[in-house]
Amino acid sequence: MLHAMIMAGGGGTRFWPRSRQSRPKQFLSFSGDRTLLQETVDRIAAQIPMEQTWVFTNEKHQTEAIAQLKGLVPPEQVVGEPVGRDTAACIGLGAALIARLDPDATIVVMPADHAIEPVQEFRRAIHAAEQFAGDFPDHLLTFGIKPTFPATGYGYIHRGEHTGTRQGVPISRVLRFKEKPKEPEAEQFVASGDYFWNSGIFVWKPSAILGELQKRKPQIHAAILRIASAWGSESGKDVFRKEYEAVEAKSIDFAVMQDAAEAGKVLVMHAPYQWDDVGSWLALERRNPQDAAGNTIQALYAGVDTKNCVIVSDPGYLIGTLGIEDLIVIQNGNATLITTRKGEGRVKELVEKIKAQGLGQYL
Repeated sequence: MLHAMIMAGGGGTRFWPRSRQSRPKQFLSFSGDRTLLQETVDRIAAQIPMEQTWVFTNEKHQTEAIAQLKGLVPPEQVVGEPVGRDTAACIGLGAALIARLDPDATIVVMPADHAIEPVQEFRRAIHAAEQFAGDFPDHLLTFGIKPTFPATGYGYIHRGEHTGTRQGVPISRVLRFKEKPKEPEAEQFVASGDYFWNSGIFVWKPSAILGELQKRKPQIHAAILRIASAWGSESGKDVFRKEYEAVEAKSIDFAVMQDAAEAGKVLVMHAPYQWDDVGSWLALERRNPQDAAGNTIQALYAGVDTKNCVIVSDPGYLIGTLGIEDLIVIQNGNATLITTRKGEGRVKELVEKIKAQGLGQYL
């Protein structure tokens, strides 16, 4: 059967000041009235029953996640991680817990903060991926996005030979993963036509991912098996905290995917849908209309000679601009961000600076 695992534990620092430690971006709405987390669950609800859907978040956000997903995901399947340990431990634990219930499951793993459309194309891709997981049960399948510009903020997938097609969706071997490149290299990747953006969405059998994790990161594998074995018992929560706090923090790409690709164990699906990782404030331009001057406005606003800006504020808080261009102006609660379009990729750096200055109450 098809199961889903949704990762909703990120801090969303690149969306400061709207995204805060108390309520990061996956719990917010950036267009419409559904949050990114709710949209993610909505996207799979027609294919995957709620009793086969799991959500992993930080334990301090577990109550918020349960509230947002009422009627969509059983509360006992909204898991609160005691500490953040990146994606390898999280994904491994999800696979181990699902395998306890359904050893022959096929698992769709996805972040909670992506925008994907049209939804029917995503569902077609998931159906195709499920078929491929049945055909290649010892392989790891990821979704590659055809790049539309030489992005330096995304990882890339170098694809090799074509291996087949299901539901009209082609799949290729993965030769290697490349982390976020410099602009000249990104331009080469896009021009070659042989590279995808790495979406961070995966489909596999629990035995496949757990087997690769055991081979490449045996300490992580052993820890998550001890957690899964104790799950639901009287000591389960204590075991979860003790083991998770001690486990290595490592992304699934570095822990497993890169080496597995070199060993010929990774396939990439040519995603037939449009994808956005909603990774920064410029994502609002891609999700919302612009005015005649190219501005994206989500604010009570008055401006003169203002072009190509993103302007956001709380209701009832007026933003006025005069003679500016290519800026991002974000007001939220007790904090305001002003940056250039080129500088917006450094918001995470600014957040670290605020923290270092002892201003954590504004984060």
